[in-house]
Amino acid sequence: MEVETEREATTSPAFGRPSLVGAGSVVVLVALTAVGYAVGLWKVLVIAWVAFVAMAGFAPFGARAAGTNDARRLVWGYGLAAGAMVTSAAVFLLPQAIGLDTRIGGFGVAAGLLVGYGSHTLGHRLAHLETPFDKTTVEISAHALSAGLIIGLVYAAMPGLGLLLGLAIVSHKGPAGYAAARRLAGRGKSPAVLLFPAAGVGLTAIPIAFLTPPSTAAVNAAIFGFAAGVFLHVAMDFLPRCEQGSEVGEVAALSDDAHALLDRLRTHAVLSTSLGAAAVFVAWLAVGA
Repeated sequence: MEVETEREATTSPAFGRPSLVGAGSVVVLVALTAVGYAVGLWKVLVIAWVAFVAMAGFAPFGARAAGTNDARRLVWGYGLAAGAMVTSAAVFLLPQAIGLDTRIGGFGVAAGLLVGYGSHTLGHRLAHLETPFDKTTVEISAHALSAGLIIGLVYAAMPGLGLLLGLAIVSHKGPAGYAAARRLAGRGKSPAVLLFPAAGVGLTAIPIAFLTPPSTAAVNAAIFGFAAGVFLHVAMDFLPRCEQGSEVGEVAALSDDAHALLDRLRTHAVLSTSLGAAAVFVAWLAVGA
């Protein structure tokens, strides 16, 4: 009965309701893109639009999957993205931070990890407060805006960075949009609100990329260390957890053999994260990033 209720919710009139905030955020993103293109911020623009297309493009698939057992799809989406993010942060951010200043870079990594953990934990607590906004949308929007701030700051500090880092970092936007739309549609709410977090990376990354931070080894070490810590935390959070109580576990519970399914999915989790990491390695070899 619960599955039937969720499926009925996806066909409710609210499912396709347009979002004024979402539409407005897309208009602002287009305007920022025009300004960024005029001054040559093409790397940040590409990253911003890849993040937008990934989240907005995967959301309809997630909405249609509401009430169905798509645990394997979730595991592969999360695993590929997490593997790519862990590898990118370790290869492109950590060496920069430590190479510029060993101590300050290390403190930056620690700060990024702790801030990521703290914001994630307190965000869950705030999610229990009664607000007029959907909790899923608020949480994913805050995450997108903060990720954009860090991406913009990193590329402002070192414009010579390749595209591979930014693209791998936003690779989780696809599975994140899929999962968020799935939850929203299952509650009878419109996934159209995800247009705002989809545009969120660009809304903050593009303006921040205009800045010229002090070009000192210590400042850059702190920036890259903090970015590495935050993105490592995000990547670890996206590692697929095939156990009861996790998001994958909740989806697998729709199956008649949930326990056996979770056991099988653990193999898929390891394979997907390994392939995500390998994809970054192969891309690095191919482009020399």
